[in-house]
Amino acid sequence: MLLWLLVFSALSLQAWDAPTIVSRKEWGARSQTCWAQLTPPVAYVITQQLTGMECQEQNVCSEKLRGLQAHSVYTKGWCDLAYNFLIGDDGRVYEGVGWNIQGLHTQGYNKVSLGLAFFGTKEGHSPSPAALSAAEDLIFYAIQKGHLSPWYIQPLLLKEEMCLAYQQPAMPRKACPSIIPRSEWEARETHCPQMSLPAKYVIIIHTAGTTCNTSADCQTRVRDIQSYHMDRLDFCDIGYHFLVGQDGGVYEGVGWNIQGSHTYGYNDIALGIAFIGNFVEKPPNAAALEAAQSLIQCAVDQGHLAPNYLLVGHSDVSQILSPGKALYNIISTWPHFKQ
Repeated sequence: MLLWLLVFSALSLQAWDAPTIVSRKEWGARSQTCWAQLTPPVAYVITQQLTGMECQEQNVCSEKLRGLQAHSVYTKGWCDLAYNFLIGDDGRVYEGVGWNIQGLHTQGYNKVSLGLAFFGTKEGHSPSPAALSAAEDLIFYAIQKGHLSPWYIQPLLLKEEMCLAYQQPAMPRKACPSIIPRSEWEARETHCPQMSLPAKYVIIIHTAGTTCNTSADCQTRVRDIQSYHMDRLDFCDIGYHFLVGQDGGVYEGVGWNIQGSHTYGYNDIALGIAFIGNFVEKPPNAAALEAAQSLIQCAVDQGHLAPNYLLVGHSDVSQILSPGKALYNIISTWPHFKQ
């Protein structure tokens, strides 16, 4: 499989034709909702090969991409396809998120790379000569137009990503996460101002203290945070609407209908979701991240959050280190993120 990867290391400075790119509109993509910008020229090219998407004609390949996009958005919770461009086995280049938006293909490289995915090949086969030639043209074109550094690096991160055989373009949304109620973590009884819904913002926060990995520990942490907020900071209640632990649990703070006390100027229009712990250097685990994303989608589905909401980090709207650099780097790739 790595043999065809080497073709990209042998680009010569001859006059290459610009590739024909099938636009998002042409293949029937959903509207673009990703916000994170890619700053050119990037230093890396990441290539992957997708399986389970065999096609040789543009109309069939377009249908496969619509299914992949729906899977990416509704099942994985991403804002769009993971790749900047996709190269079909028919030799056509299909626009993913394009030149100017960060992909979601490889953790640690999304901000500094172009992600290219080959698709359409038969199971067990390498990309066709037409696909490889199209990829060469695309890379050289990217260099000519300043999207890619002439001294780009291609890390050996090639992997096969198993994709589902899509039966329908649309995929079902995730169910709402199970929320641990205030009564279970023994919250103090309070009387705070009501929240006017739907909220317009989601603000992602970290509590900056000790993290927790079991339900019992997380319940203790949430009780301690409530006590600190009420007794030391003179808040009406715990400051957050919901808290997320490393156990993958979602803990009810003030809930959907009560104003939080997390961000001055936003408490009456934003849902504050706090990850329990400090995430400056190391991000939350996958269970916690998935729980938070499911909670946000649940908020939209149940009318607590406007469908056109904006998602921001705590540091975007307040002079504070929260939610920590490691967590911030992740949420900046989530749907509706707005710096």
